[in-house]
Amino acid sequence: MNGITVYTTTRCPYCVMIKNFLNQQNLPFKEVNVEQNPLMMQELMRITGQMGVPQTEINGKWVIGYDPEQIMKALQN
Repeated sequence: MNGITVYTTTRCPYCVMIKNFLNQQNLPFKEVNVEQNPLMMQELMRITGQMGVPQTEINGKWVIGYDPEQIMKALQN
């Protein structure tokens, strides 16, 4: 099984798009809202060096932003 975690904020349109994409692909995922968890935002910045969302972790690989093609590639590896 693939472990997918999507890091989001409340008002991010690309976050909604990535969640819709994953749902359309029938891919279960965990959502972490970094607005509600500021320590997690700091951790994301430490790990990826990026402040923006969405950030998606797939089995230890990171996809930054709304990038369905990279998400599908990460799932294949």
